[in-house]
Amino acid sequence: MLLSVALTAGVCCYALALTASGSTRMTIVIDAGHGGIDGGVVGRVTGTKESDINLSVSRLLQAEFEDAGFSVIQTRPTEAGLYGVATDGYKRRDMQRRAQIIEDAAPAAVISVHQNFFSLSSRRGAQVFFREGSEQSRTLACAIQTALNDMPECVRRSDALKGDYYVLNCSDYASVIVECGFLSNPADEALLVDRAYQRRLAETVCAGTLAFLAAASFAESTFI
Repeated sequence: MLLSVALTAGVCCYALALTASGSTRMTIVIDAGHGGIDGGVVGRVTGTKESDINLSVSRLLQAEFEDAGFSVIQTRPTEAGLYGVATDGYKRRDMQRRAQIIEDAAPAAVISVHQNFFSLSSRRGAQVFFREGSEQSRTLACAIQTALNDMPECVRRSDALKGDYYVLNCSDYASVIVECGFLSNPADEALLVDRAYQRRLAETVCAGTLAFLAAASFAESTFI
């Protein structure tokens, strides 16, 4: 535990030192899912759109990483989608634009923020997805999932899961989808629309990502 904390602090110090020296900072891409006419799923109780929660959490997550000295690029910094005109094929154009932003950024990690929904309202809890065959994505997903499982609000510990999704498959960078909770569950929904809980989520996802980067930095240093 002490080694993990020390390594994570080392990554933060390294990022801040790069910033102070004027060198290129490590980049994190944050992808707020959906947007524009694509609102995603909707809360059963409040009617809140997934896209709005995604954007709110993503902005808080950006602040966490920037405070730690990282450069952050948001694929969707506003409520609008990335598809241009809302005509046929808008979803494909939207996803292709996200993929191009990721490729141009060459990030240390990609975090796509979403909210879940299931037919059974009893299903709840945060879940992190990674691409099968990408070891660095799996390791990142496990680090974030572990951090989420340790939150006091966690009522069901989960394992990181394999997922076949465009944002995970569109690049070879360490990429995960964080499903923050289920808008189909009233208890999860009450948390997810709460600004204070969104901030705690952002802090937790950032901490998990830093643990991943710290472990990767330590492993790399042992071979130098």
